[in-house]
Amino acid sequence: MSGDGTARETRGGPVQAAIRRKLSEALAPSRLDIVDDSGRHAGHVGARPEGETHFIVEVASAQFAGLSRVARQRLVHKALEDELQGRVHALALKTLTPEEDTAN
Repeated sequence: MSGDGTARETRGGPVQAAIRRKLSEALAPSRLDIVDDSGRHAGHVGARPEGETHFIVEVASAQFAGLSRVARQRLVHKALEDELQGRVHALALKTLTPEEDTAN
């Protein structure tokens, strides 16, 4: 994952692109890393052969300042409501403020 304040560019499909677009619009992140982790979940509930069902997202946003971990995750879930009700089966989140991100 990139720690230099930039989004890591990864090749991804349309679901990953939608996640990137929606989180960028909703949270104006200083860093956004999205990894399609679907390959590690082949054969599990919710997995599809074409992938794009399981993601790891690390996002740093000033909008998380003063919010609990749960409140931060709720903001992400709200932005990705359509994806979470459809194709995305699992979403692992790491939510940070920009200050927390640079401290790590």
